Amino acid sequence: MNPDFLDLPWGLSVGEWRRGRVVDMPTGIHRHPVAFVAYEEGIYAIKELPLRLARHEHEMLRSLEERSTPSARPVGLAIRTWADPQDEWSGAVISRYVQFAFPYRELVTGAGFGPRRAQMLDAFAHLLVELHLAGCFWGDCSLSNVLYRYDAAAIEAVMVDAETVRVYPELSNGQRAEDLEIMRFNVAGEMADVAASQGYDLDGADLSLGDDIADRYESLWSELAAVLVVGPEERYRIRERIARLNGLGFAVQDIELVPVEGGDRVSMQVKVGSRTYHGQRLREIVGIDASENQARQLLSDLRYHEAKMGETSPTGKAVSAMRWRTEVVEPLLRRIASIRPALDPVQGYCDFLNHRFILASSQGRDVPNYEAFQSWVEAGLPGYDLEEESTGL
Repeated sequence: MNPDFLDLPWGLSVGEWRRGRVVDMPTGIHRHPVAFVAYEEGIYAIKELPLRLARHEHEMLRSLEERSTPSARPVGLAIRTWADPQDEWSGAVISRYVQFAFPYRELVTGAGFGPRRAQMLDAFAHLLVELHLAGCFWGDCSLSNVLYRYDAAAIEAVMVDAETVRVYPELSNGQRAEDLEIMRFNVAGEMADVAASQGYDLDGADLSLGDDIADRYESLWSELAAVLVVGPEERYRIRERIARLNGLGFAVQDIELVPVEGGDRVSMQVKVGSRTYHGQRLREIVGIDASENQARQLLSDLRYHEAKMGETSPTGKAVSAMRWRTEVVEPLLRRIASIRPALDPVQGYCDFLNHRFILASSQGRDVPNYEAFQSWVEAGLPGYDLEEESTGL
């Protein structure tokens, strides 16, 4: 449920809202005024823009939500009927604020991203691939139009600006190439601005970041679009292909098998959905919402718990999963939230799991949760080693 927002001062532009529910939140650079408001139901972003653009952005965000893309979630469209539809404040798009998110400049080190660079490459490339798979032509790909949040050992990128978006049943290669070219141009400009703000000259700017994102994008797109040809004794490769895609986080929606060379061999092409495979599995099993890589880590912890309990039957695993949630995960999530409220509790749990693994590896023994958690707290709640943060494809 969402509030009705009727208590907000709609007679003023959002740039003039100073009191009441207005809160300061991390955000990127906007062409149009944006305000953030807090309710019991959560924090919401209200972006003000001319009515035609507001209608379009709201419609595009709804379409992207239906396609389960990593994008801002719209909850309403405000229309100031007394204003000229061309006026900047005539329309406003209301969306849920991306919780525990931050703009790209919070990741900047020096003239670029330093040790976070590989994470940025992966996050932005995955975002573009997911949007293009959903038929979304962005038209203004840039670091500023995205918010980021930690996702276990990786970073997740979420699109928050859909003013220039167009959604089609499917994108052509030419449309994808155009979006990539726009991204290269925009990212180069942003990295030049970053270097200038840090006191570096243009030679010190990370101007190749966009090219590197495009390389990651092309590698991942080729992996998803690859056609596999298998013989009658190689059907196991079909299962391996599906497992490979699931490992990357993509759910396989459809498989097309076409006989080739007289019918002895078949070509396999898959249609993949959004990158939510592990998130959906975790939600189905125990009802916990998490980002894709967070969900992967939590599912690994669930399997670890099942192994300790010796559960092998479907019924036993179902009971064990709920015990794991109520007796292991939820108490630790509450403790994490009480220790550091600003930290995403699920991300904190993943950081704890990583710390437990490092302890167990260094000591050559199974470290109990209570002991590992105390060690993690005493160490200052450390996260992942940056040297291990790139997710590859």
